[in-house]
Amino acid sequence: MCEIKLYRELELKIKHLRNILIETGVQKGLNHKETLTCSQRLDQLILKQFQITKQ
Repeated sequence: MCEIKLYRELELKIKHLRNILIETGVQKGLNHKETLTCSQRLDQLILKQFQITKQ
């Protein structure tokens, strides 16, 4: 049950961060430090979500 809750929380965070990434990329460019940092954070969350599904 706890894994389901964690998965859903990650899903919401991923959706939110994906929107921020798109906005930042459009406004500041794809190679801007802020865009790259956001992209890396999004990758980390997606990896966590994937690890939950593998269990």
